[in-house]
Amino acid sequence: MIVPQEVPVGIVVQKYGGSSVADIDRIRKVAKNVVATAGEGHKVVVVVSAMGKTTDVLMEMARQVSANPQTRELDMLLTSGERISMALLSMAIHDLGREAISFTGSQSGIITNDSHMNARIVEVRPFRIQDELERGRIVIVAGYQGVSYRREITTLGRGGSDTTAVALAAALQADRCEIYSDVDGVYTADPNVVGPAVKLDEISVDEMMALSKAGAKVLCAEALEWARRSGIAVYAKATAEPEKAGTIIRLDRKPEDRRISGVTGSKSIILVQFKGATEMPSADELFRCLTAIGEEQVMPFMSHLSLSGHLGASFLFNAIQFANPAEFVHAVEARYGDKVKVTSTIGTVTLVGTGIAEDRQIHGVITSFLREHADLIHQVFYSPMAVTMLVEKTEVDHLVRDVHQLFLENSRSDFETMPA
Repeated sequence: MIVPQEVPVGIVVQKYGGSSVADIDRIRKVAKNVVATAGEGHKVVVVVSAMGKTTDVLMEMARQVSANPQTRELDMLLTSGERISMALLSMAIHDLGREAISFTGSQSGIITNDSHMNARIVEVRPFRIQDELERGRIVIVAGYQGVSYRREITTLGRGGSDTTAVALAAALQADRCEIYSDVDGVYTADPNVVGPAVKLDEISVDEMMALSKAGAKVLCAEALEWARRSGIAVYAKATAEPEKAGTIIRLDRKPEDRRISGVTGSKSIILVQFKGATEMPSADELFRCLTAIGEEQVMPFMSHLSLSGHLGASFLFNAIQFANPAEFVHAVEARYGDKVKVTSTIGTVTLVGTGIAEDRQIHGVITSFLREHADLIHQVFYSPMAVTMLVEKTEVDHLVRDVHQLFLENSRSDFETMPA
């Protein structure tokens, strides 16, 4: 829920990731970019992540102290990283002659549910932010954190600073939300894996969400859900080159654009399979169990139910969504015993585009590709936006390159001219 507010026009929300604020020099560069944006007449809200690998360092310290640290105390510990970033950035902006003030997630009005380590924002009350914007100040907000309705400090899980930024942009009715990182936009594949990958000028929220859930790291799915609900346009840009356009992520891209958006791979997959079980749990029970174990409420990004012949169900989870993936695997196995098989040694390759699984021509090419690589592909999941292939981890990069070449290089002209 977003509390509607009367707010001034011209608000820009910017988010800077950990690599963008990794040291003092980079914080000063971010400060210059923020001040330049404010100098254009915008009211600016900045969301920051912890510096560099600070969160990983804090997590390692916790593990050295305790083999099983309490999630509440982890939240208290980990949220300190963003508070360091916000205070330093505020100081740097002051040194450039602009007034700034920093707020924690709770001071910013980020209200969450009561789940530690992977909380969800349920309401945004940006009253203090609005007051400071009216006073002409730049507002710096600690990302990745909020406060529960029980007044407990919570963290939002992986990609939580993205979610903070887009949720605030929605609540403030901002003109736009800019997500800055060390990459200059969304590519048709990870350029570190696929050399010929190209940057997209724009992509739809639904396509970006499909890529994110399947493993792409540009923007987290929770943030994209806020963008979908609010209609806020999100700009993925490079901190080092803020003047460049980057990639626009919005509800509807132009109809004349390409049909296929990209391909992504993941080597952090958990496959949960119920096969041939005459007493297979009901769909409702599976949903409640698999999304609530460990109070993490993580949804599978792909699922398949077989209702005829041999009963069965398969669910794909991204392991990076869990604070403790091993705990999730153990809990599922302990609850269902020999009814379930849990595998965490596989990966996925996912092709994403508008309606690709329903397009006859594309479907034919996909079918041929699957036939040619049958010895490498264990299972295929279809959805209107994506085709996901279950493969061995060692084959992920190889198949990502093959799929990209087939659909986005050799045959690019054919597929880009297809009507959307």
